[in-house]
Amino acid sequence: MDNRWFPLPPGRTLVYTGVKDGERTKEYLTVSERTRNIDGVRCRVVLDRLYARGNLVGTTRDYYAQDGSGNVWYFGEDTAELDHRGNMVSTDGTWRAGRDGAGPGIFMTAHPAKGDGGRQENLEGRAEDHFEVINTRAEVDVPHRSFGRVLQTKEWTPLEPDVVDHKYFAEGLGTVKEVTVEGGNERNVLVAVRG
Repeated sequence: MDNRWFPLPPGRTLVYTGVKDGERTKEYLTVSERTRNIDGVRCRVVLDRLYARGNLVGTTRDYYAQDGSGNVWYFGEDTAELDHRGNMVSTDGTWRAGRDGAGPGIFMTAHPAKGDGGRQENLEGRAEDHFEVINTRAEVDVPHRSFGRVLQTKEWTPLEPDVVDHKYFAEGLGTVKEVTVEGGNERNVLVAVRG
């Protein structure tokens, strides 16, 4: 998993702070040592833990694989939304390639160019995220540091047609910033890299 815009070295944790649903959040994205076979493909397991008010409010296990050309494919996620007491509220958004008609989605191409895009999630009616590369030379400042020549994407889903996000990917690290630009007020910025 060495795609330059979305590398997944086991043991690395990216730490973010942000705002979601009007609350300040802290998020830990950890590339685990574990792999999982999904639809016949060995996928790297990435653990995503979201905290609000110091409480764990969401966990996700994401499954990624990289092909021989360097493209990163998204094979699904297991999600759990929790209330502030730690009780599970929902697993909506859970999907996996090979189940219920779902297929893998393209998450990051090996050599993204402006105008490139595709479907990241591929389960009709439940997981339909799309992306398009809108800039290959963006600049972004986040608490971790400033970055030049950042890859900027636009992301949306037909399931929430009024919401548009922009994501910024730094070479060698992955996502360094995410912000909702239409239909909401959510954001996430990289504050630390561990491992």
